[in-house]
Amino acid sequence: MAESGGRVRMSSVDTAWLRMDRPSNLMMIVGIDVFERPVEFERLSAVISERLLAFDRFRQRVEFDAAGTAWWVDDDRFDLGVHLQRHRLEGAGTDAQLQAFVAELAITPLDADRPLWQFHLVSNYRGTDALVARIHHCIADGIALVRVLLSLTDDAPAAPGRARRDRSAPTDLEHGDAALLSNPWRPFLRPLTKGAVRAIEATGAAVSGSMRLAGDPERLLDYAQVGQRVAGDAARIALMSADTATSLKGVPGVAKGIAWNEPLPLDDVKLVCRALGASVNDVLLSCVAGALRGYLRGRGEDTAGCEIRAMVPVNLRSTDGPIRLGNRFGLVPLELPVGIANPIARLQEVQRRMGDLKGGYQAVLAYTLLEAVGHAPKLVQDPILQYLSTKATAVMTNVPGPKTALSLAGGRLSRMMFWVPQSGDIGLGVSILSYAGGVQFGVIADRRLCPDPQALIDAFQPQFDALMTVVAMLPPEMLGRPIDALGLERTLFDAPREAA
Repeated sequence: MAESGGRVRMSSVDTAWLRMDRPSNLMMIVGIDVFERPVEFERLSAVISERLLAFDRFRQRVEFDAAGTAWWVDDDRFDLGVHLQRHRLEGAGTDAQLQAFVAELAITPLDADRPLWQFHLVSNYRGTDALVARIHHCIADGIALVRVLLSLTDDAPAAPGRARRDRSAPTDLEHGDAALLSNPWRPFLRPLTKGAVRAIEATGAAVSGSMRLAGDPERLLDYAQVGQRVAGDAARIALMSADTATSLKGVPGVAKGIAWNEPLPLDDVKLVCRALGASVNDVLLSCVAGALRGYLRGRGEDTAGCEIRAMVPVNLRSTDGPIRLGNRFGLVPLELPVGIANPIARLQEVQRRMGDLKGGYQAVLAYTLLEAVGHAPKLVQDPILQYLSTKATAVMTNVPGPKTALSLAGGRLSRMMFWVPQSGDIGLGVSILSYAGGVQFGVIADRRLCPDPQALIDAFQPQFDALMTVVAMLPPEMLGRPIDALGLERTLFDAPREAA
């Protein structure tokens, strides 16, 4: 069904995200744009009215019918003044003040009787303005929302007049597997082989190399091989054990903490990648693992053998063509090797694990599962998603942003940041965004589980510095070649390796 205003039925996947809200974890994507200089409020209002409201979704509220089906309905009372608000920080206008303001917004529900988004222009932040965006996840996923927000900038193409809803991949639940019958999602995950293969075909090249596709004219899809891998990946999801119990894992409260770091220079990150033969994503994820290790050890916790599982979104949509709202991604579980002390060994292990994930179908399976539970009553959805949330400690996402600086409403943007929501009892969100030559790490954390998120974010820089130190000490003939991590550690650091 195309988006044409009026009344549009919400997709089952978007419905699932809508129903995930709970006081401890609201399903809002929160972002910040920092201006180099204060911006004119009237000009900002005009840009939002012209470009953002070109998308029907941002003028529509959610309405439920007697059967419990969610619909997008035009808001006859729409008032931009409700959705674009002004605030001013008192006193010095420090990072800590803005972080506290954003943390409070992150636990404040959006008005369910109005379109599910709000922008807050905050003045007196370090002498300039910051724009805080809150958008409910049921409107769109992170990749789509980044494109929407970039369309508001002067250098990005204007948003199209009408955005069209993605068609959901089909599901066909057949062919059970006895290994999957011990979970509350039995009716949904036991038969995903055929449905996932069809979803893979429908997804096409949008999966961007995360899997081999039937649509590739250069290859014939081996359905038996694919079916075997799909069944194995489904079993791995269903039979997933809990990750290591740390202070970051538990039942969250309501209060949140927000933190960010100074951006890492992207050129430095790429230098490390070239020298160590790794991708940007692998290097950044290994820094996340190292930062978690440093934070836990700083609290006196034993990290030997520690594995922290993060749910990582994988994009299943094309990033070309018109901007389409809705959710079109799957989640894959990535075990971060927090227990490995050697930074090179940790990077290599992250590379290996990411390679294993790229060859699988867990992202499509997760998307198909979410679509299936979105059709079911909320009473069925809740225990399934709660079961999954007990298996992970964090949600982590890495979004590539603009390579050059942009301007919004005539004001140049010096920084972009965002935070992803956590579902169920997951209490930690880690976000990575590249913008204008820098790589920004952001953390949103439950205060009960992580009382000092700034201490966690401050641990990222030392981890990257450790990799830079190794690169600086490598002889030229070793650059870009496979490295014996243990041998290198003995040569450079003369230190024993902690058991992984």
